[in-house]
Amino acid sequence: MQNPTIPSSCPHLPTWLPKSVRHYLDHTATGLPLRELARRNGVSASTVLRQVRNCETRRDDPLVDAALESLRSVALRTEDGTPPTDEDVMTAHSRPETMPQDAATLAAEGRRVLRRMIEPETVLAVSADLDRAVVLRRAPDGTQARLCTLDRATAQAFALKDWIACATPGRVSSYRITSAGRAALRRLLTEDELRAGGVREAQFIFAAQHRDMAERETETPDGRRRIRYNAAESPVSALGRKLDKDGKPYLEPELVRIAERLREDFELAQMGPRVAQNWDRFLTGSDRGSFGASGPAEGPAAARDRVADALRDLGPGLGDVALRVCCYLEGIESTERCMGWAARSGKIVLRIALQRLKRFYDERAGRSMIG
Repeated sequence: MQNPTIPSSCPHLPTWLPKSVRHYLDHTATGLPLRELARRNGVSASTVLRQVRNCETRRDDPLVDAALESLRSVALRTEDGTPPTDEDVMTAHSRPETMPQDAATLAAEGRRVLRRMIEPETVLAVSADLDRAVVLRRAPDGTQARLCTLDRATAQAFALKDWIACATPGRVSSYRITSAGRAALRRLLTEDELRAGGVREAQFIFAAQHRDMAERETETPDGRRRIRYNAAESPVSALGRKLDKDGKPYLEPELVRIAERLREDFELAQMGPRVAQNWDRFLTGSDRGSFGASGPAEGPAAARDRVADALRDLGPGLGDVALRVCCYLEGIESTERCMGWAARSGKIVLRIALQRLKRFYDERAGRSMIG
């Protein structure tokens, strides 16, 4: 979806430019006062000043600096599109850059490039001597594979949109995708899915950019089935925002942090060639307490031992809900069905499990300090 066109004294600028960049160019290129910009756009002068200063600070990024200088040349054009004279340009660049003019073109490039940049060990490399940038992925043996290429001007647009950020500046600068870039990719892909199904509701599209949907198999009374869940947020975080009848959070912030600590250890313990460790043996009716690793390739031993010790300490029931909800990110209702519990009992058991888990971590930290 496209944002409404923002009024600007620079009619030749791309339609997708962020509002802060437009304000910066209106002020620095055409000389409009900050108060005039604020009045025209219905914001305070301090807001425009902050946006202008932020753009000036971002010029340390090579792509952002080149993009702003190229756009300044566009902003200085006369009404009939005549390019500016040499004395109108602050700095000289070796070649003009032509960024995508419409949001649809930029979105198409975003879908193509950003979905490659989310892959592990992937960077976008930009050389000062070349007109094209390249997305590279480092292989385990140290070699680099080229995934795709794009115009330097398109990479500049990505930087202006804050979809990528400079990791190592230099003659050959490297860029990585930002959290804003990941959110934008999710939004763009959701747009495609919803439009293919005949849905164009903005609330679905923009809510999707904050989700990171994943799939996994889980055990149910009807057998194993595949479920989709939001990996960007655990059910514990959601319960931490809910209030009880007294207006207090159902889960205290300390209990939420304890749950995230267990999840972090769980994810670390699954690093390595074999990522599907058999943690299910801790679930009800499965060889409880006899966990054994098959080798260091399954993950860092310390994290693996912490998870195993924590689940053993919790025991049946409490260990099940902690593993399912905190580690597998399974919903409370789904956990209740799988465990055969009464409705609305799962969150009570979860809170007890987290309270006991906090005591376990506190005692473990105390033993480490004594040792």
